[in-house]
Order: sequence, then structure tokens, then C-alpha cells
Amino acid sequence: MTALKKLVWTYGYCGLLRLMLDYLHTRLLFSDARMVRRPVYVRGKANIRWGKRLTTGVGVRLDVFCSDAEQRLFFGDDVQLNDYVHIGVIERVEIGNDVLIASKVFISDHNHGGYSDFIAESEPFVPPLRRPLVAKPVCIGDRVWIGEQVCILPGVIIGEGAIVGAGSVVTRDVPANSIVAGNPARIIRVFNAESGAWQRV
Repeated sequence: MTALKKLVWTYGYCGLLRLMLDYLHTRLLFSDARMVRRPVYVRGKANIRWGKRLTTGVGVRLDVFCSDAEQRLFFGDDVQLNDYVHIGVIERVEIGNDVLIASKVFISDHNHGGYSDFIAESEPFVPPLRRPLVAKPVCIGDRVWIGEQVCILPGVIIGEGAIVGAGSVVTRDVPANSIVAGNPARIIRVFNAESGAWQRV
């Protein structure tokens, strides 16, 4: 079977045409990327450092809200964002190399208002849109795999090689080479380099 026949078999004629249009779109607007599928929504493109060979699914939304030219969203190389990933940034979000992010994942470094003992708390009588934006940077290390419908909240650091289970809400740091799951996410396994196995916690 020729390469063209394999593509037609995989995508169908309409899918193949869409793939070709997405490829042209990528080459014109995101020259270092591998494939950026349409539609894609990007706000603050100048504030994003694009890694090499970025791949996205459909409906990806990248919002960088700032009034200067400083880069605030950083992609490493060989990052893959699947369908409907939404990343919101006002301070700093870093995503390392070889990171795989499943569909419908939300990552944000900010919140409407403050709700902890460490910062001035927002009153519930003030409409959420009028509450001050409070931010803490998010950092996702190399080779991290983030499952479907995960929510990563401000101030979280996810260590290299970690896995975040589907549907998790990540509210605190995730150690390197660990698996977390749940709401809020907690550690369920850790990789043992000596035995080469994931051990239950």
C-alpha cells in the first residue's frame, strides 16, 4: 500500500483535504511547529515562546493577557496538545520538552480573586469579574503526561516524568516520576529506578 493510500485509508478524502489545509496553515503561521490544527485561538502570540515541532489538536485556546512584549508562555520542543486544551496566562506558564497533554485540559496561572490565608482574600459580595487577578507561575517538567480533562491550578510545579490521571484537579506540586490522580490530585504510584517498576504509595 502506497503512502497516499495509507493516508486516505486513515483520514478519508475529506479528512486528508483538511489535513493538507492544516499543514499549509501551520507552515504559514507557525513555521517551527509540526502541525497546528484549525480552529486554533491564540491571544498574545508575541508573548509566547514556541518550541520546535509543536503539535495541536482542534480547538486549542492559548490566552496570554499582558500589556508588554515579555514572553510568558513557554513551550519546550516536541510538545503535543490535543483537542480543546485551554491555557490561560498572566504571569508565567512553562511546559517542558516531550510533554503530552490530552484533550480538554485546562491550565491557568491565575484566578479571579484571592482565597487563601497568604494573600488578601476576596469578598463574595464583589462580582468575580471585578475581583483582582491573583497569579502564581505554573511549571510542567520534561516528559510529563497529562490525562484527559485535567485541571492544573496556579502555583503548581509538575516534576519531570510525572503522570497526571484523567479528570484530576492538581492543586499542589507533583514530584518527579510519580503518578497522581483524583480531586484534589494525590500521589498513587512512584517509579522505583532500581526495580524499574511503578510502586503503589
